[in-house]
Amino acid sequence: MILNPGALPVAADHPREKALLQAAQNLEASFLAEMLESAGLGQTSESFGGGAGEDQFSSFLIEEQAKHIVQTGGIGLAQSLFDILKERSDDT
Repeated sequence: MILNPGALPVAADHPREKALLQAAQNLEASFLAEMLESAGLGQTSESFGGGAGEDQFSSFLIEEQAKHIVQTGGIGLAQSLFDILKERSDDT
């Protein structure tokens, strides 16, 4: 799979397409948030950290970072999902 950073998904004109695109972007953001968390992003360092408060709010930071990645092109998952969902909705 070739990643194309900066390539935003095709703009959706129809309200149903906008909903499909939003759902696809939300799924990609959730996937990326899980990957970022698994990679250790947001973990407090042992020597110096913000304590329990930082641990509690790190998930919000990870979620927002994942959303930002999606809004700036993501990894192409949202576009692939959107294309598949649109094709299936066109068939019905």
